[in-house]
Amino acid sequence: MRRGVAALLSLALAALMAYSFTRFWAIESETQAERDRHRQVLGAKPAQEPGEDPLTALRAQYPDIVGWITVPFTSIDYPIAQTKDNDYYLRRDLNGENARHGTIFMDCRCAPDGSGYSIIYGHNMKDGSMFGTLKRFGDRDFFDAHPAGRILFADGWHDIEFFSFLTVPNDDPGIYGLPNQYAAQRVVALSTCSYEFSGARMVLLGKIL
Repeated sequence: MRRGVAALLSLALAALMAYSFTRFWAIESETQAERDRHRQVLGAKPAQEPGEDPLTALRAQYPDIVGWITVPFTSIDYPIAQTKDNDYYLRRDLNGENARHGTIFMDCRCAPDGSGYSIIYGHNMKDGSMFGTLKRFGDRDFFDAHPAGRILFADGWHDIEFFSFLTVPNDDPGIYGLPNQYAAQRVVALSTCSYEFSGARMVLLGKIL
């Protein structure tokens, strides 16, 4: 009996180790694939100068691209996609293929030219990709030392002046209800998951200049 139990335990342990190794390898493979995709698209990043439409070349390959977001001293340097719903790019890359990291994307309710108030979403990835480094702005010293970013729309590149970092519920109307207090200016909200409580989101707000 004891030998049988020991054998079963050994088999269970071996199966668990095999599963863990397979899962680890799958995650590492996906992470490397995301790095490769990011390097490839970075090579097509539009020059930081205004033009007729600096996104034309990118859109020829990725029709859903509406902009680009760059935040210095973080890993955030990505094109921004937008489609008719807010689920499509959660687990898809710019080619529409399954991808655990998803794609940085703009809320489907927002104007694709970045006029008014824009919400941009990205996953809080443990490897620091996508919006995985947005949490750095939760440190006051870091926020004060790095108050600016850059964002591109069809009308060219714009500076971003960050003015607030918040942790809010995922249904906070002041962030996700397209608040009208920003109607007279261009404001962007960078949003990702947080873990302080169930449904928490961290949000970096900035004025588009």
